[in-house]
Amino acid sequence: MSTLNLPPLPPVGGETTGRNVVDVITGQHRELLALCDRLTGSSGAERSRIAQVVVATLSRHLSAEEQYLYPAVRKVVPDGDLLADRELAEDHQLLVTLKRLDGARPEDPAFGELAAGVTEAVRRHVDADAEELLPLLTQMVPVEDLIRVGNRVETAEEAAPTRPHPATPSRPPWNKIVDPAVAVVDKVRDVAGRRVTYPRDL
Repeated sequence: MSTLNLPPLPPVGGETTGRNVVDVITGQHRELLALCDRLTGSSGAERSRIAQVVVATLSRHLSAEEQYLYPAVRKVVPDGDLLADRELAEDHQLLVTLKRLDGARPEDPAFGELAAGVTEAVRRHVDADAEELLPLLTQMVPVEDLIRVGNRVETAEEAAPTRPHPATPSRPPWNKIVDPAVAVVDKVRDVAGRRVTYPRDL
């Protein structure tokens, strides 16, 4: 197995604790799929609120993956650069569609098509991670490192943008600098506009 050379985590009871990156990402994927199902089945005012949460949740998720999941894949997985570049290209297109959805009104005739496009792209993203990237990481990386990456993904997600920014950097180190800065602006706009950004707000 390959090590990611991450700083050690403080042990609790002599063992490294926390959720590993596979569990973290899988949980986020389940949440995203459920949100997309709600979005495509919604109408009226509810549709707008669900779309806001889909946009924010997916924006945070993709930012965190770009900061920590894909770099881990590049470092330890054979042909990891090719896999990571493929996923970044797909994620960029998803962010472009997500930005269009974020700017569309629920009564807009294109809204349903955009919602369906985002949902289809999310399903492809989830399948690629579940069938390829995450199993490869599980095979190649010690569990302690998987936990460390999981902790970093969770931390990065909380500090990530709540809106899609397809033009910002998608690779470290720049995305780790730019994304938190952009997120501050996003969150100020969210508060000012009373925008809902978490599933628990629905």
